[in-house]
Amino acid sequence: MEIVLGLVTLLVVLPFVVEALRQRPDPAHAPGQFADLPLGRTHYRWSGPETAPVAVCIHGLSTPSYVFAATESALTTLGYRVLTYDLYGRGFSANPPAAQGARFFNLQLDALLADQRIEARVTLVGYSMGGAIAAAFAAASPDRVRALVLIAPAGLEPVYDDWIGRLWTLPVLGDWATRVLGGIALRRELVEHRTSATVLPDLEDRQARETRRRGYLPAILSSRRNMLRESRGADHRTIARAGIPVLAIWGTDDPVIPLKTMGRLAELNPDAHHRQVAGAGHLVLQSHPAQVSDALRRFLKPR
Repeated sequence: MEIVLGLVTLLVVLPFVVEALRQRPDPAHAPGQFADLPLGRTHYRWSGPETAPVAVCIHGLSTPSYVFAATESALTTLGYRVLTYDLYGRGFSANPPAAQGARFFNLQLDALLADQRIEARVTLVGYSMGGAIAAAFAAASPDRVRALVLIAPAGLEPVYDDWIGRLWTLPVLGDWATRVLGGIALRRELVEHRTSATVLPDLEDRQARETRRRGYLPAILSSRRNMLRESRGADHRTIARAGIPVLAIWGTDDPVIPLKTMGRLAELNPDAHHRQVAGAGHLVLQSHPAQVSDALRRFLKPR
């Protein structure tokens, strides 16, 4: 009986021990600066001329702001001042213990813009889950958004909705599995989605290190349970009514956000512009930077 109780106790405390042993990100290694916001410290970085119109890049579920390396360069070349930042629980930002849904991410972005004293309308560039965040923010504050660029955007069709995905999000069991086994599962996904050519040669190594960062796996789970379970359909209808210009970029071979999702956005917002990148998977920012840059140039230059 004592052995059984011991095993049960071990299983209960194991995820907390494993998480406590993970390292916190060292702020000394951060390439940008920090803003102390109401929900927690946020790591951000500016590039481009200070007097230029602002473009804000919002990354996705698992890869922090460095995923925009090539996109940032393309936007500055187009004459934008670019703000990139790490979502909570990723990169060098804090790990506030709150449900990571649309309101949570809107509060982070709203507070960051206020901290940086950005009052003019901005262009939002959202990748993957960042596309869902950008849409939620634009719908909530349409008067603050100049244009919207969505790259392989989530929020239009269910993501991670197979039986394995549902298993990870189950209460208690999902928490245990995420903290104990989540890093292994995510690193396996990195191998499955590997692309031969990326802007950052060490992209996979960086992503793998992120899975060993304290607070990262709980953040991923919270986003899957909240942000990625929420439909942004109503938001896209609001964006369409507000007349915000929208460009959506799709990888034709994307296994995460399949090309059929384009039809759903076209239904919700008939005025949205679309650009397909042939042969691109979900890592379209990294594997096809020239095509993404060209799409940005054609859409944003006249603005």
